[in-house]
Amino acid sequence: MLTKKGAATRQRIIEAAADEIREHGVATATLDDIGRRSGTGKSQLFHYFPEGKEQLLLAVAEWEAGQVIEDQQPYLGRLTSWEAWEKWRDVVVRRYRRQGVHCPLGVLITEIGRHTPAAQAVTKQLLEQWQRQVQAGIEEMRESGDIGRDVDPVRAAAALIAAIQGGVTILMSTGSADHLEAALDLYLDYLRG
Repeated sequence: MLTKKGAATRQRIIEAAADEIREHGVATATLDDIGRRSGTGKSQLFHYFPEGKEQLLLAVAEWEAGQVIEDQQPYLGRLTSWEAWEKWRDVVVRRYRRQGVHCPLGVLITEIGRHTPAAQAVTKQLLEQWQRQVQAGIEEMRESGDIGRDVDPVRAAAALIAAIQGGVTILMSTGSADHLEAALDLYLDYLRG
């Protein structure tokens, strides 16, 4: 069990590693660079992550995954009206526009997840959790008659997550959130269909 100060130091290392990975990629982010950025030495890095970089990458993946879901609340957990869907859409667009090319989920999927099976499992769990929350909103709106019975909640939720990630990938490449906004707007039009 970590002390409060120890937990803060561990978190500082994780966030520094996340920043380093976003800026330079997994392959070039070294423990020395992470230590400099976090203001910690190698002994502290190995104290909190005794298995080294792999363990630190997994901690970064878990933290980044948690941030994705947390940043979309409370709207993601309450997609029970068109107003809630619109507010959630706005939160998603604002979040990614603010992050620009430094997207934690993009890093999780394209960088960390490719390098470690444990991080792939974290990414899979995140996407499943995200999809379940969208699916629950669709199911509730179907029950109330606001979404047509012909909409398959499982496939529709999966398509939405894929559309968001496609828009985010383009944002990371171009710096523009236009594709992300268009995907979300068309998706909401489809649900209202």
